[in-house]
Amino acid sequence: MHAEKITAAYHTKRGEFSDVSDHDGESIQGPSRHTLQRKLKNRHISMISIGGVIGTGLFVGTADSLANGGPVGLLLGYTVMGSIVYCVMITLGEMVAYLPIPGGHIKLAERFVDPAFSFAMGWNYWFNWSITSEISAAVVLINFWTHSVNNSVWVVMCIAVVLTINMFGASAYGEAEFIFASIKVITITSLIILGIVIDLGGGPNHDRIGFRYWKNPGPFAQYDGIEGVTGRFLGWWAVLTQAAFSFIGTEIVAIAAGEAKNPRRTLPKAIRRVYIRILLFYVGGTFVIGLLVPSNNPNLQLTNATAAKSPFVIAIETAGIKSFPSLINACLLTSAWSASSSDLYTASRAVYGLAASGNAPKYFLKTTRNGLPYVAVLFSAAFSLLAFMAISTGAGSVFIWLTNMTAIAGLLTWFGISVTYLRFYKGMQVQGIDRKTLPYYTNLQPYAAWWGATSTVVICLLSGWNVFLKGKWNTATFITNYSVFIAYPIMYYGARFYYGTKPVAAKDMDFKSDIAGIVADSYEEPAPKNKMEAFWQWLVSIATLLDDL
Repeated sequence: MHAEKITAAYHTKRGEFSDVSDHDGESIQGPSRHTLQRKLKNRHISMISIGGVIGTGLFVGTADSLANGGPVGLLLGYTVMGSIVYCVMITLGEMVAYLPIPGGHIKLAERFVDPAFSFAMGWNYWFNWSITSEISAAVVLINFWTHSVNNSVWVVMCIAVVLTINMFGASAYGEAEFIFASIKVITITSLIILGIVIDLGGGPNHDRIGFRYWKNPGPFAQYDGIEGVTGRFLGWWAVLTQAAFSFIGTEIVAIAAGEAKNPRRTLPKAIRRVYIRILLFYVGGTFVIGLLVPSNNPNLQLTNATAAKSPFVIAIETAGIKSFPSLINACLLTSAWSASSSDLYTASRAVYGLAASGNAPKYFLKTTRNGLPYVAVLFSAAFSLLAFMAISTGAGSVFIWLTNMTAIAGLLTWFGISVTYLRFYKGMQVQGIDRKTLPYYTNLQPYAAWWGATSTVVICLLSGWNVFLKGKWNTATFITNYSVFIAYPIMYYGARFYYGTKPVAAKDMDFKSDIAGIVADSYEEPAPKNKMEAFWQWLVSIATLLDDL
């Protein structure tokens, strides 16, 4: 096929091999006898998909959003961003449920768009997850209780925990994420319920708040004191940008697909329940937050990422409930550890996918007998050492810049996923493949993919709009918001020019390779062995029933 010749020439020019398969799913060639193995269970995949949409952005980051946009601006911002995330996830879900291969959307981009697009998308994604500040965030959270120990001790401890989890392989990562995500789900669900009770006057002070703060100081805030509709719109846009940062990571399930057991059954279930998590945790959470705390509360101005600045904690303390900040801070700490573990897992699998596509040195494909890509894990873990910047005075601003850069990289990943799907959709049309025969499909396509592609580009383009306000220019903010955005097309067109690749024609797209092996890995879910497994399957059935409704 023409597409295979393009890809072969692309790899040959590097002088490298990739783990490619024939149409029957059998391995043709690779630098290692061992490959990734499917060790992530149904419950692991489900909790990984849940954990990807719950983090410190919801617990703490909503403080700034409430101050900038007001209660209605906060709710609308998260609702709009939730619609983008949902569209991206169903777009991704259709592809990875059909082709749950190592490298996820990075390898899919090579098949359905262009090897050069896979190059740009893959390195952007690796950057997204290797240059992060989650470990430094964990250090700040620990400092909520003590300042007597040098922060370097906490950095070493956090890195050791995260590296240990990942070096034990996908199964250990899945178990750890299952525990961490469970804590986060319990925490946010409890806070939403408690918030409703407080709003209705059930707190120790018996103050029935209702919609008081929607009236005074009002439903919208005036951004930076700018009057009129302009100030309210800018406040809402500031919420939208922060909400995008909070949602980054929902696509991790695609990277985990290459190591998922029974992928054609577990992945559709996880994707179908995404909207429940968005509505319940994010839209529901921000609605309750807007009821509990006025947007002009001075405590909403973030100076550090501890529980003391969480809108939930502000409301709880105002209601007269004691000792909650430490409990919430402990939950936030597990959230930061969970995010750090996911960052390393995703970064290592991203560079593995790059190597499999010939876009990174082939030694990143080396794995142990148990399927652990140890070279990729250790390489990505080396960048965790940047967390030692947390022990320096004034390093906080550096990590804010890094967070901005990785968040823009995350939005560009969503853009890449949406573009890949549009080509996938076109290829299926041209080759006469009925999408209704796929393990998962939705009638919202291709409109959902177009919404994901256009909205993410617009948000990236306007992410640093505040530096263009009169007297607000900040060179560092401009660079950190736009450097990744500019680098993405440079990487793509640079790779196309250097390696001489061309977009894959719809008639030449490969929908057959790896299918035989994927089908062979599918099976009917066994009956529960104990009460715990029975309880878990009951939860899954309830979620499925809600989906049907």
